[in-house]
Amino acid sequence: MTGTTADLRNFSGRLVLVGAGKMGGALLEGWLRSGLDPKSAAVLEPQPAAQISALASRGVQINPAAGGLPNVDAVVIAVKPQIAAQALPPLAPMIGASTVVVSIMAGRTIQSIADTLKRPCALVRAMPNTPAAIGRGITVAVARGANATQRDLAHRLLGATGTVEWIEDEALMDAVTAVSGSGPAYVFLLAEALAQAGVAAGLPPALATTLARETVAGSGELLHRETLDAAVLRQNVTSPGGTTAAALEVLMGKDGLAALMKAAVAAATKRARDLAG
Repeated sequence: MTGTTADLRNFSGRLVLVGAGKMGGALLEGWLRSGLDPKSAAVLEPQPAAQISALASRGVQINPAAGGLPNVDAVVIAVKPQIAAQALPPLAPMIGASTVVVSIMAGRTIQSIADTLKRPCALVRAMPNTPAAIGRGITVAVARGANATQRDLAHRLLGATGTVEWIEDEALMDAVTAVSGSGPAYVFLLAEALAQAGVAAGLPPALATTLARETVAGSGELLHRETLDAAVLRQNVTSPGGTTAAALEVLMGKDGLAALMKAAVAAATKRARDLAG
């Protein structure tokens, strides 16, 4: 199962979101856009933002008593991993044999979640990224103990913010975190560095910033729409002996962008493993 599948119009069960920060809030907005009945959703968030609290008028339950939410269909955990030990145990009363628990906590393994919940259930560990806020995210997920129905529900919930890819080996999640989880920061750094280079070449700062932002955004959209490999798209921009070729000689040198990116992803992967313990 892959791609985006986010139709929630026929979902008639109970869904609980634990943590409604930026990523949790993006998921909730995606679910509502995908047709989820607001009355099917409950949010557990100690300090809900105004836009989250406002959803109560549409029927979303905000901070209901845990005892009033038994045997829900799905619990989505979107809290910071540092507070998992405090946030997860109170969820046990709402988790039944048919509940699928979906975690987007960075670094927390399926086994660590199971050990903290102390409740047998289907578990899905997922890693989304920040473009989820505009419905253009990429999420990678791995499941344990989930049947076809539970996995399909998890896929639809995660697919509300973009594309979903499934893997079988949880050990790959550290590299996933390093590539797509942290990846938006690398792209933003590219835009930042390109703007700074434009200023160094004599452009006014405002113009350099606009050129860099629009170039990165437009190129990303072209990459999204095209079926051609990134390498082919790069080659299509590069004329032999031209300006692009001169720049790429620097970027593709021995200590250029490829080498730096490999080192960066390796460092992020190691850090993810360290955080997981």
